[in-house]
Amino acid sequence: MSSDSATLTEILNSVRRIELITRGIVRESIGGEYQSTFKGQVIDFDDFREYQPGDEVRSIDWNVTARMNIPFIKKFVEERELTVFLAVDISGSSIFGGVDRSKRELAAEVAALFAFSASQNQDKVGLLLFTDRVELYLPPRKGGTHNLRIIREILHHPATAGAGSDPSTAMTTLVNNLRRRSLVVLISDFLFDDVPNPLRTASIKHDLVAVQIVDPREEALPDAGRLLLEDPETGEQIVVNTARKPVRDAYAKRRLEWQEALDGSLRALAIDKILVRSGENYLPGIQAFFKNRKAVVH
Repeated sequence: MSSDSATLTEILNSVRRIELITRGIVRESIGGEYQSTFKGQVIDFDDFREYQPGDEVRSIDWNVTARMNIPFIKKFVEERELTVFLAVDISGSSIFGGVDRSKRELAAEVAALFAFSASQNQDKVGLLLFTDRVELYLPPRKGGTHNLRIIREILHHPATAGAGSDPSTAMTTLVNNLRRRSLVVLISDFLFDDVPNPLRTASIKHDLVAVQIVDPREEALPDAGRLLLEDPETGEQIVVNTARKPVRDAYAKRRLEWQEALDGSLRALAIDKILVRSGENYLPGIQAFFKNRKAVVH
């Protein structure tokens, strides 16, 4: 549903539907997992104090020690409040999907899960919508009203016509604007050629998690004769004879190679990935992410 055609009632109903679905999941399934996974992971510098026997030698600040002529160490405090930033791809390919919901609607549900989990834990949530440029930036805030706006914007904010998908500017924007280490959830179908360098930079400065939204119909062509396929981002059209098995096999092979290359690039950057597939229950994958993270932290 586009923002141009949707009435106010339709917009409110779609936001309310996602709120009801995701609030229930957070309350019953993943709210506690979020809290135990991310509690106390943000460490802030507090002050200096004189070195005492038993302190970690690695904590000595040699610049202050040189000025004072006695050893000083840095003190750090555990900061509970975390900033969660949702970076959501709303390029043309996000409107693709089945009769029940598009990839963009599925992205809104996943984003809402993280937003309501964060709010339940008194964490701030921000939003950045992107195509090959930044379409919308909402600074991190707390509160249910803010979360409802996040859902509404993901569902209905208009994207620049003809814009493709490239997270480079989005990641650069977050690196420049988020001063403290934050949890950045990048939600996209990742239908771009290569993982751009700004993704590498963002993964170093922040805790970057990739959520890949996939529709199974993108992974294999149906045996349906001649089909007119259109690229939703460029408008380019092509006729494909899907009745030919070699054509279907070649497409499936190329798609698999692309997916393996993407997964390899994310692993190389130590970026965790959550796979969300249309028509399937995404909750087990999100729960597994929290449990794996908790195992690493503890």
